[in-house]
Amino acid sequence: MVNRKILFLVWMVAFPVVGTVAEEAPCKPNVVFLLVDDLGWGDFGFNGAEFYETPNIDRLASEGMRFNNGYAACTVCSPSRAAILTGQYPARLKLTDWITGHKRPYAKLSVPDWETRISHEMVLLPEALKEGGYDTVFLGKWHLMPIGQPDFDGHYPTSHGFNVNIGGREWGQPKGPGKYFSPFDMPNLDDGKPGEFLTDKLTDAAIDYLGGGRNKPFLLYFSYYTLHGPLMAPPELVEKYTDKARTFKNAKKEWVNPRRAGMVEKLDDSVGRILAKLEELGIADNTVVILTGDNGGDADTTTAGLKGYKGFSHEGGVREPFVVKWPGKTRPGAACDVPVIGTDFYPTLLEIAGLPQKPSEHRDGVSLVPLLTGEAEELERENLYWHYPHYHRTKPYGAIRSGEWKLIELFEDGALELYDLKKDPYETENLAMQYPEKAEELLTLLKEWRTSTGAQMMMPNPDFDPKRANENPRRKK
Repeated sequence: MVNRKILFLVWMVAFPVVGTVAEEAPCKPNVVFLLVDDLGWGDFGFNGAEFYETPNIDRLASEGMRFNNGYAACTVCSPSRAAILTGQYPARLKLTDWITGHKRPYAKLSVPDWETRISHEMVLLPEALKEGGYDTVFLGKWHLMPIGQPDFDGHYPTSHGFNVNIGGREWGQPKGPGKYFSPFDMPNLDDGKPGEFLTDKLTDAAIDYLGGGRNKPFLLYFSYYTLHGPLMAPPELVEKYTDKARTFKNAKKEWVNPRRAGMVEKLDDSVGRILAKLEELGIADNTVVILTGDNGGDADTTTAGLKGYKGFSHEGGVREPFVVKWPGKTRPGAACDVPVIGTDFYPTLLEIAGLPQKPSEHRDGVSLVPLLTGEAEELERENLYWHYPHYHRTKPYGAIRSGEWKLIELFEDGALELYDLKKDPYETENLAMQYPEKAEELLTLLKEWRTSTGAQMMMPNPDFDPKRANENPRRKK
């Protein structure tokens, strides 16, 4: 009989434990979710950027599936973030604007009394994964709790399913003494050395977490503060891109801003460091990596030509880079044209993790697993919806995408915009007058959806003053 001790030694030599991970790799895959703030459709090389340099992100896209019609659930941040974590449309949540939103006291319509927090009665994505045996950590921008209200402390990430919170608080952008540079004034994040950059510091924390060793699969939810303003980057990168701008031929009308380019490079460095750490630990093949954004970039030069940008109802404000890498399941370099949205991540990750669905929670999400595995080329869903009963850079609106058609309804006067996105992805020609029956069909669907979700509508403002309608006592966000 073969000596069992010898067999054991042979096994250990042939298959050593790698890094600091547990002796038995978990069957459930790990999840690294990377959410970028104010990310434009055209900010990365794989979507055509030439001034910005994103080799690590481009490599990630080449190793996973790119969704060419991937959408945020809102054109501003807080509602989009809530939709990802809940699997529900902002309209259903009644959380429909960034916290605390703009104020237009003399505008034509009054904004409804909307939510500024997520109910504790809901089971969020991290809570569902935690129930399934996952460790959960949050890093970066939270922006999902009220400012200065009595229950302020009850809505940190650790109150909503994350075991650890590093950097998340009420802020929608860095407001510490140094902004993107030390000191940061953020929970569980030391200020480090003078001159340290926030994206680097948060990435250090993510790397430390990954290398900590654990017996559970994990969700690492990295919600970057970048690329939100104020635009700041390390001096050496500002100098690098200032030099590059002098000779750059800007045929695509990219945003040639050295500070923002430096922020993009730091983002790309961060993604590269995380991917390298997964490889070093020997867990890359058992880790799903997702990369997307919360809304469009903060200028029309971040959209690769799409109309509008952050805050606008058009494609540039809501279409996002949307990448999923699922090793062994998703064909590297695959591209999918099916329209998908932020609410879909919740049911998708539950299915990937082999956990039961929670349809009473992720009511507006659809699992993307059939698309990721190639088992299907379509989803059992026809329409995507948006609802924004607020004032921003655009006036209040609702929108529906149905197949290749998109309808926008402006709430102030009921004006309609209809686009055929297949023929006109840049929304240059309003077809509402040319195809009135199609416009009316989509408007009916949009109204029926608002009723089904209990979407809050605006009312005539008794204080309406045409001369003062655009006054906004709050600073722009």
